Amino acid sequence: MSLTAKEIEHAKPGMHADGNGLYLRVQERGTKSWIFRFQLNGKRREMGIGTLADHPAKSARGKAAELGAMVRSGIDPINQREQAQAEAIAALKASQAKAISFDIAAAEYIKTHKAAWKNTKHAQQWENTLAAYASPVIGSKPIDEITTEDVLQILKPIWTTKTETASRLRSRIELILSYGKAMKWRQGENPALWRGHLDALLPPAAKLKKVRHHPALPYVQISTFMKELRKIPGSGARALEFAILTATRSGEVRLATWREIELDKKLWTVPADRMKANREHWVPLSRQAIALVEALPKFEDCPYLFPGPRDQKPLSDMTLTAVVRRMNTTEDEAPMPWIDPKNGDSIVPHGFRSTFRDWSAEVGHYPRDLAEHALAHSLPDKVEAAYQRGTMLERRAPMMQDWADYIDRKDEPVG
Repeated sequence: MSLTAKEIEHAKPGMHADGNGLYLRVQERGTKSWIFRFQLNGKRREMGIGTLADHPAKSARGKAAELGAMVRSGIDPINQREQAQAEAIAALKASQAKAISFDIAAAEYIKTHKAAWKNTKHAQQWENTLAAYASPVIGSKPIDEITTEDVLQILKPIWTTKTETASRLRSRIELILSYGKAMKWRQGENPALWRGHLDALLPPAAKLKKVRHHPALPYVQISTFMKELRKIPGSGARALEFAILTATRSGEVRLATWREIELDKKLWTVPADRMKANREHWVPLSRQAIALVEALPKFEDCPYLFPGPRDQKPLSDMTLTAVVRRMNTTEDEAPMPWIDPKNGDSIVPHGFRSTFRDWSAEVGHYPRDLAEHALAHSLPDKVEAAYQRGTMLERRAPMMQDWADYIDRKDEPVG
């Protein structure tokens, strides 16, 4: 027999049978709710229907009758409800994913990860390549609808002509789509995946890419070049001179600060955030490098060794290149004096690292690993990086002094 309205109103804590598997559960604090009990496949189960406030007795009894009919048909109402809830959640997420376009996902990815990128221009490079190549094809497309055909439509036009750009673009699209999957915005395999997917549809980038080295000056000409460079006044010329003496990259030199230089120890410490390998680099300074630093003017409130034309600002990234270009400017279409004989191109600042590398092997006869440490090429592990601070640094100091002395030699070799 069903509970009367008065019995429901005054029911004490506990379970009160209402019939047909329906029970009124009363908590100690007075909360009342409906429970449907049933047995299916030899298992007893309980299913909550809702509170008395939300489901009056008549409504609860009608629901219990529906659930009872399902049980008699062999359907577990709890499992069915869970499945319906899962489908509803999936449908909601799918609906939300429709609103997440590739451009939105890309912006979210960059926003999330750019704090870990050491180079502030890295985010801009991402945005520029995606805007130029990906956005016109898939920018407004929901991220869950992007296919392999879409990715190929982006990559194929530039895969053989701009291979390096295309390879980086593919990697960036892959990362963004993986991010979308992690955010539950898409499902399935990543259509920009290379190994086991696009590698079957596109030729390997490594076989297409023609390695083009930075035009470099032969080491036999370095002494004459340096004599001409030292005639040029200005912060840019001194920065290039310092870069050549230390065999370092222009970005490491342009942003060098007085705090990084220890003249008493003949040492320059380049912080990790300015190194390509993201590891602190120690550069032993030759007598010539120290003399250059000691002759530099210091400006109040300016931390840089080589300040730019504006107060407290470093040199721009084109300044050292501009110095070389001016040195290669000739009249009456005369040949440029400073070229790479291998390709006839005008030398560039980065090429002096190759000049140093060739000299170290062919003239200095220094071990390969010593020269690689001097150039701060990526070191295999932390143990070796620590070793650089000790014995390798001590061994590199004479090498850098020999390099500076070779640059200052008076007798230019023949041939």
